[in-house]
Amino acid sequence: MAEMTVELVAVERRLWSGTATLVSAQTTEGEIGIMYGHEPVLGQLVEAGVVAITTGEGDRVVAAVHGGFLSVTGTSVTILAESADFAGDIDVEAAKAVLAETQDDLEAIAIAKGRLRAVERA
Repeated sequence: MAEMTVELVAVERRLWSGTATLVSAQTTEGEIGIMYGHEPVLGQLVEAGVVAITTGEGDRVVAAVHGGFLSVTGTSVTILAESADFAGDIDVEAAKAVLAETQDDLEAIAIAKGRLRAVERA
């Protein structure tokens, strides 16, 4: 299967870079799946979304992303997120606590929900 170059970058750091056979992301237009040769597209990522990458070795990388953009060419995908966390690095209990204790901070609630979704999809 043909591979493409993928970069997952958050404002504070580059999370992942390598080759992949499939990338899926949640955009404001809906969920998109991208394989090698996809038509060029620029999409806005949803707040509290999930990005899943199937690497060239067949591993799966899942991250919670909060806002940002997705840029696709026929041979590459670049994901520029405002913030992002690998599903394996997420503290599930802390995210649940935010949901249980926070009522006014809508952004914190959205981020916590996105983190829990990423853990579920990993």
